Amino acid sequence: MAHPNRMALLTKMHKVLKKHYKPVPIPERTVLEHLLYACCLENAHYEQADKAFAAVSTSFFDWNEVRVSTVKELAEVMNMLPEAQSSAANLKRALQGVFESTYSFDLELLKKQNLGQAQQRLKKLEGTTPFTISYLTQATLGGHSIPVDRGLMQAFVILGLAGGADRSAGVVPGLERAIPKNKGVEFASLAHQLSADLIANPYSPSLHKVLLEIAPDAKDQLPKRPVKGVKPKVSEPSSAPAGAGKETKAKAAETDGAAKGLAAKKTPAPPDKKAGPPKRPPAPERAAAKKPADKKKSAAGISKRKPR
Repeated sequence: MAHPNRMALLTKMHKVLKKHYKPVPIPERTVLEHLLYACCLENAHYEQADKAFAAVSTSFFDWNEVRVSTVKELAEVMNMLPEAQSSAANLKRALQGVFESTYSFDLELLKKQNLGQAQQRLKKLEGTTPFTISYLTQATLGGHSIPVDRGLMQAFVILGLAGGADRSAGVVPGLERAIPKNKGVEFASLAHQLSADLIANPYSPSLHKVLLEIAPDAKDQLPKRPVKGVKPKVSEPSSAPAGAGKETKAKAAETDGAAKGLAAKKTPAPPDKKAGPPKRPPAPERAAAKKPADKKKSAAGISKRKPR
């Protein structure tokens, strides 16, 4: 459920984050470099993204060699990222999209277009995500946009700043209104560090402390570590139809119980393995069983005696 006063809570969130994290400035890069760096930064810490971007920049001859490399090769170079496979795939697709649209690796013309046109063009490129487009908008296109990746969206849901519909749409209503443009870069870098910590270890006590400092009533929304060895109880299906009343369900339960009892009676008991094979009768009894009946006995069972 979304918080009734998002603006006040977002303002408080900014103050709390400044106590626990340090702002990260945006360095000077080309538009293409910002796009590729954003592919590395999504769902990762700044330090990890810096290392991944530097590794990709120095391990290949040029951006075209990066474009024609396999995702597996790129993921091995970007292995310091928490989601190296998906980050490498987005980076490769972004380069491919830029090359197919411009037949070069240059996006500087986006700076000369108005913000709406530039954003629409970025949306058409393969490999771009709402996070990377928002990062480019803030970093190089002069717009006001707070990049939101998976971890930050989860944090907003925990804090009550976003609901299920907001998560599906990938937007947080009122975010850019609550955070003014002159504080947008600072808030985005602080919030992204919180996001990366949440992805790295969602059960961290220090992380939970920061979240509760922002919203003390968010305790029930914090990620809970699953209990080992506890399996969910699976109930047996009932013969009662869905939506049936109590009487119908009770009769169905009696019928199911009777059926189980009948099945138990019909099912023969398994043989006792400890009893062993059946014992053979004693030798005299076996001899008597094999001995044929006396032919001289009459039907009444009385034998006839010869006269002396």
